[in-house]
Amino acid sequence: MKKMITRTVAVVAIMFAAVAAHAATVVDMSRYGIRPDRTENLSPKMARALADIKARYGDEGVTLRFQPGRYNFHEKGALTREYYISNHDQDNPKHVAIAIEDWDNVTIDGAGAEFIFHGSCMLPVAVIGSSNTAMRDFSIDFANPHIAQVEVIESGDDGITFATAPWVKASVDKSGAFLTHGEGWTERQRTGIAFERDTRHIVYRTSDLWIPADSVIALGDNRYRAPRWVNKALTPGTMVAMRSWARPTPGIFLAENTDTRLDNVKVHYARGMGLLAQLCDGITMTGFGVCLRGDDDPRYFTTQADATHFSGCKGHIKSVDGLYENMMDDAINVHGTYLKVTGRTGTRTLRGRYMHDQSYGFKWGEPGDTVQPVAAPTMELLGTTLVIESITPADRATTAGAREFDITFTTDLPDTLDANGEFGLENLAWTPSVEFAGNIVRNNRARGALFSTPRKVVCEGNLFDHTSGTAILLCGDCMGWYETGACRDVTIRGNRFVNALTNLFQFTEAVISIYPEIKDLAGQRLYFHGGPGTPGIIIEDNDFDTFDNPLLFAKSTYGLTFRNNRITRNNDYPAFHHNTFSIKLLRVADARIYGNSDSTPTILVE
Repeated sequence: MKKMITRTVAVVAIMFAAVAAHAATVVDMSRYGIRPDRTENLSPKMARALADIKARYGDEGVTLRFQPGRYNFHEKGALTREYYISNHDQDNPKHVAIAIEDWDNVTIDGAGAEFIFHGSCMLPVAVIGSSNTAMRDFSIDFANPHIAQVEVIESGDDGITFATAPWVKASVDKSGAFLTHGEGWTERQRTGIAFERDTRHIVYRTSDLWIPADSVIALGDNRYRAPRWVNKALTPGTMVAMRSWARPTPGIFLAENTDTRLDNVKVHYARGMGLLAQLCDGITMTGFGVCLRGDDDPRYFTTQADATHFSGCKGHIKSVDGLYENMMDDAINVHGTYLKVTGRTGTRTLRGRYMHDQSYGFKWGEPGDTVQPVAAPTMELLGTTLVIESITPADRATTAGAREFDITFTTDLPDTLDANGEFGLENLAWTPSVEFAGNIVRNNRARGALFSTPRKVVCEGNLFDHTSGTAILLCGDCMGWYETGACRDVTIRGNRFVNALTNLFQFTEAVISIYPEIKDLAGQRLYFHGGPGTPGIIIEDNDFDTFDNPLLFAKSTYGLTFRNNRITRNNDYPAFHHNTFSIKLLRVADARIYGNSDSTPTILVE
């Protein structure tokens, strides 16, 4: 027995020694000349360093450790890659600063490093085809953002005089067009978002500005006059983030990874989304932020689009204790993508097509995945599920860049499912559960959190503060963005909502908006969200602090609970919303509304 115990202790000691050795593989990036607080372009050194480190250590486990300080990355000398990134402009190539590709067990430890990027189309961090990747303690920013911040100096019937922020490089061309410039890029902003200078809230009832900056006069001292830009809501002192609709690259791109973790990573600016993940299995974000640099940051904007976006992922997505502010779209959006049925061959093969111009070119499914067809006009399921036997690109030699796929299933197709109707295909295998808890979402354009997944969603203990539009949206459509899918189990609990709906954007019908896009609602016989035998949607124990009426809008939902919520009405803004009902329900069944602090809430049921 004593020998057995001794042998066991020895084995355990060897195991701990192996783990210690594994954990001790730390590479000081300064050994490769990647040192902070210098003006040099570190892109070439980074590319060489990553290639050498991967060759030396492979997948055995390595930590890339940086020293605190500022690091500059330019497009010249950066890796170039052809990436098709969901919900972004599909222009290639991308210039990538830090690429972890087909490389497991890598940790990027920034130790407080600030990664600063330059150029038109830089992709700061890409993690592709890798497992057990960790990122911690660093920030991402651009030296000269493509969004141009200006301050309104004078505003009247004869136009607006504005001053550019100190970092903005601007000019007026011969035609009078106001242009901004950076390293390798020129922008002509035609729209924008207005912020209150002191509060950083988006200005009440301004939404997306139209900026006719096409007959501009340069006045000197970074001041310009736009005589055709007339907007009485933009009073002197208003800060405007002028922007275009371009979104070539996110700050962090994750694709086809397993078990990715991000701790205390901040994105202060990206030309697309803060983080875009597609076809990933398991992502945990703790203290992640798409945020300003603090209370003293002179900027009023962060990313060009969503803070975080998850397309066709599975496993569990977790965001806790995050800060999402001043971005030009939602804090989180979780969905899959419908393929439109465009052809049928024989009894088991369909052709499906990615329809949106910003969502194609990447894998949609693989053999063994379960697929359900949906009738697009009514968003009703056809009552059958299919299993993929094979899937191949139909319009390209490879999946990269493909829009169409030939998909053969293991069983015969329903007779009604063909290219003559309007049908979509949803991949149920690539659908995640979601936990969104303890986050702050504030001062952003459009909406707060979007969830479109049939698996369990818990949205709990968050602060939604002046989200501008709807705070929480459950959507789904097979006609526009083609974003799946129906929610079956959603709990929205213990959140605080402060003055949502100061502006109107798409789907912003109430503070919480359950708004699937259904072309033929009158012809619908089933329900899109929820359903018999599912937990449905539970909204409970939340605090609503609002100046306007609409709290909850729901359409095509079976199983809806709105209980024990506390509602406080304020006079911070004049009420204006076209929906004057506190609760409005369209084709909703099995609804339970009780215990809320509004003793007699106004309810419309149609």
